[in-house]
Amino acid sequence: MKNLKQILKYNKLFIFLGLFLLLYVILFTKVIKYSSIYDENTSEIKGKITSIKLDGNKLTLKINSKENIIASYYIKTEEEKNEVFNDIHLGDKVLLKGSLNEPLDNTIPNTFNYKKYLYNKKIYYTFNITEYKVIKENNIIYKIKDKLFKKIYSLENNDYYLAFILGDKSLLSSDVFNAYQKNNISHLLAISGMHINIIVMCLALFIKDKKKEFLIATTFLLFYLFLTGITASITRAILFYVLKKLNSIYHLRYSNMHILILSAFIILFINPFMLYDLGFIYSFIVCFGIIYYKDYITGNYFIKLLKLSIISFLFSLPITALVNYEINLLSIFINLIFVPWISLFLYPFTLLSFILPFLTPVFTILISITNNLNIFLGKFSILVNIPKMPSVLVALFYIVLLTKRKKNMYFLIVIILICKIIPSLDMNYYVYYLDVGQGDCSILISPQNKEVIMIDTGGKIEYKTDAWKKTKKTYHLSDNTIKFLKSEGITKISYLIITHGDADHAKESLNIINNIKVKNIVLNKGNTNDLEKSIISTKTNITNKYNLKYFKIASLNNELYDNENDNSIINYITFLNYKLLFMGDASSKVEDDLIEKYNLKNIDILKIGHHGSKYSTSKTFIDKISPKYSVISVGRNNRYGHPHEEVLKNLKNNKILRTDLKGTIGIKINKNRIKINYMLK
Repeated sequence: MKNLKQILKYNKLFIFLGLFLLLYVILFTKVIKYSSIYDENTSEIKGKITSIKLDGNKLTLKINSKENIIASYYIKTEEEKNEVFNDIHLGDKVLLKGSLNEPLDNTIPNTFNYKKYLYNKKIYYTFNITEYKVIKENNIIYKIKDKLFKKIYSLENNDYYLAFILGDKSLLSSDVFNAYQKNNISHLLAISGMHINIIVMCLALFIKDKKKEFLIATTFLLFYLFLTGITASITRAILFYVLKKLNSIYHLRYSNMHILILSAFIILFINPFMLYDLGFIYSFIVCFGIIYYKDYITGNYFIKLLKLSIISFLFSLPITALVNYEINLLSIFINLIFVPWISLFLYPFTLLSFILPFLTPVFTILISITNNLNIFLGKFSILVNIPKMPSVLVALFYIVLLTKRKKNMYFLIVIILICKIIPSLDMNYYVYYLDVGQGDCSILISPQNKEVIMIDTGGKIEYKTDAWKKTKKTYHLSDNTIKFLKSEGITKISYLIITHGDADHAKESLNIINNIKVKNIVLNKGNTNDLEKSIISTKTNITNKYNLKYFKIASLNNELYDNENDNSIINYITFLNYKLLFMGDASSKVEDDLIEKYNLKNIDILKIGHHGSKYSTSKTFIDKISPKYSVISVGRNNRYGHPHEEVLKNLKNNKILRTDLKGTIGIKINKNRIKINYMLK
């Protein structure tokens, strides 16, 4: 033990460990490339169920087979849904029949990349289940986990029980989780050091001997780690506790910083991909900041809590900015309310009411108070947009934090201001045709982000469905659109043009308006449907006149037809020497009228009408306007068979750009040239 003390007491060793770890992580995550041992024709998989999620009629299983795979099954009847938990259990071996699917990269810039997320967990395929057969072979440990999981699932408020007991946030409704995110307090929903300390304190009440307490607590925590799925934040918290206790018991005299670094080394040595886990990053950076500034955390309870909140806020700021592209300045003070509320009341009461079910009504009241308070405080959010931070500025931000100088705050503000200024230095025009599936959404951006035009918002057509099929995880298709805009430093839209009121063009309008300042909205002629009425009710300025410096917009379709598609606004937009035409869902009949009324020639970029439907994009029209590039916004494997073969034939002499094949199509334009970028190569 003495030799161990002598080896570890020098900081040089930790510097060496850090450099070694950096090279080790780069080698095993970037240099070495990994791929699946399955091929895409695999139709059967046999493996063990390690995770179960049921939301609406969708059952999601994590299967440990030759490699980990995420498998999904859509339940056909309500009876089947009620029986599914009797059929499958954690630890069961199952034989699955179906088909493998390779996950897609993100198809909108600067948004969540599901393929990369799975790759970092060494998952290379998802699996669509058509049939499954259960082979009952779960062991005693999995049986305990399964019974705990099933009991939680059966309870009222199962979303919070699942989050606080097993660290699984999958049942939390999107509205609740988004409110936590908006207030920058979603970290409180993750099991971390705070929760581990409460568990250890509870165990300590019954065990007085320190060594016995350590052995029993460690055994319990390791089992708890298995129950919670070995997530990054829990792993860090438990490992830090174990090393800190060993440090105390054997009088090793190493600082908390050394223990934290050693914890990171052990975790990353075992799994270098953990470095890219958001929970790992937040957990270690915030913990590092608190330990690094420990001498400043003085005063009474509330002063200490305020200082902790400020330090946590600053050290997590670049990560939050890179994930959400905005920060909530009020979150420093919101944490002052929520940290003690959740740590002293809500979390302990979660455990109490789980053990003592008669306390459930009280727990329900506490949940209601928490949600309402969260939503109420969110109304006063002070949101600051931070465009995508360059790596150099992220590094500089942390270097400034580490200097511990009194004027640090001024330098940090300057770094944030530089991030905000960078987009305003760009003198190029940009046109984006976003991949929103079977819908339309185009964005035009002037130099310096002075003017932003959005044409349609995309949206899914919703069909009536039974209550048992509905999911808690409501998701707005335009959340990625909003995130992309914020990543580019865009917080307001000059004109939102809704070509017509169909859901696939306008459904996401309200979400856009609620999250991005929209100065003007342009609606088409004809009857106003319920969706358009809801847009009008937002009190945003409705107009058909444009007051723009960088773009010239002409609405060419001034006739009134007998259907909504043909009443689409046809946008003819010019800037510099370029001509762009956006056809909405107009049919060939409208195209003929345009040819007759206007002299449209040599269009640079044509946004094809009606997603490539056979009722649009006639050969006569294409020959007349002779576009250089033709963009088709269309969903992958859509039910309508878009784009139609006849349309592709009519466009054979043009450069065709399709969102289903290329993802978002970004076009950078200046006086000299057009440069086209694709999200999917």
